[in-house]
Amino acid sequence: MEQIKPNYSGGANFEGLTIKDIIEPAKSIFNKVSVKAALDEMHARAIDSSPVIDQRGELLGTVSKNKMNRKVGGLGHDPKTEPVEAHIEKNNPYCFEDQTVAEAEQMMLNANVGEVPVVTRENLLVGTINIEAITQEKRLRKCLEPLKSRTIGCSIPLLNHE
Repeated sequence: MEQIKPNYSGGANFEGLTIKDIIEPAKSIFNKVSVKAALDEMHARAIDSSPVIDQRGELLGTVSKNKMNRKVGGLGHDPKTEPVEAHIEKNNPYCFEDQTVAEAEQMMLNANVGEVPVVTRENLLVGTINIEAITQEKRLRKCLEPLKSRTIGCSIPLLNHE
């Protein structure tokens, strides 16, 4: 797996916002399942690729539905017995949960991907982040920005009871 270095110059809307603030729960595939089981799971979730983890929850890489179909079917292997572990792509970008959202956005743009796995510093999968979630967060923050400069107050008369 590869941690891409950001070259982000900054953005006021995302100062201090970390990935764990907008992370989505992880849906992954266990590395010991068969290619057929992995393909069935991915089909059920309507996804084209998925993070793969070991029994500890450590991110090992990702698998792609298209690549598994081509390799397994093209080589004549039995998808029921072929281990998914043999098809894990290990050089994919990922982010750490304590990185900023701005860094994650720049990494995804640099790598030309729409979603990346998010891990702890111990490489345990905790979720995913995608460019759509970042865009939504940007829009929300932009809409809320004018409200920060205004103060809304009210006065309530105190009743004097004797």
